[in-house]
Amino acid sequence: MKKILFTIFALSLFHFASFGQTSLENPRGEVRLNFLNTIFIGSVEVGYEQFLSNDQSIGAEIHLNDRFGYRRGGDGRDFNATSFLLSYNFYFGGNETSKIHVSPFLKYRFGEYREAIDSSISVTSLNSGHIGLMTGYKWNFNNFAFGPFVAISRAFSQEVVNQFSAVELKAGFNVGYRF
Repeated sequence: MKKILFTIFALSLFHFASFGQTSLENPRGEVRLNFLNTIFIGSVEVGYEQFLSNDQSIGAEIHLNDRFGYRRGGDGRDFNATSFLLSYNFYFGGNETSKIHVSPFLKYRFGEYREAIDSSISVTSLNSGHIGLMTGYKWNFNNFAFGPFVAISRAFSQEVVNQFSAVELKAGFNVGYRF
């Protein structure tokens, strides 16, 4: 019985040790947080990236307390929106520890924007699809990935376009962990 338990324990250690080494050289996934937007505008943007090869991946993100561009709340203005983003990411240039990435994406935002105007409340529906392009640079260090990015997208809702703009520009700095 002791030999069986020891064998199972040894195989488990070997499995976890080999998994750790494999993930450093050829990661399968990455979780990340755009911490700059969380700090500056209170939008929590978390994402997951599934690597298809060393230069391509599929990404999914959720943006809680999302804002249109960098518009702030307060002074009678309030955003109450969430977004889902899907992207296909291409990595090129650089070397094994740092690369440029370009990512076409689709985004859907739902929620509303409330603004107090002359003692009444104006409500704008933020329900809108977006199509866009993101680019940035990513460094990798011991399974940690981090780097800046910028994204531009086009909103497809007349109500959003009338209140804000058809084009939205966003940027940030992602910090993630690869496994």
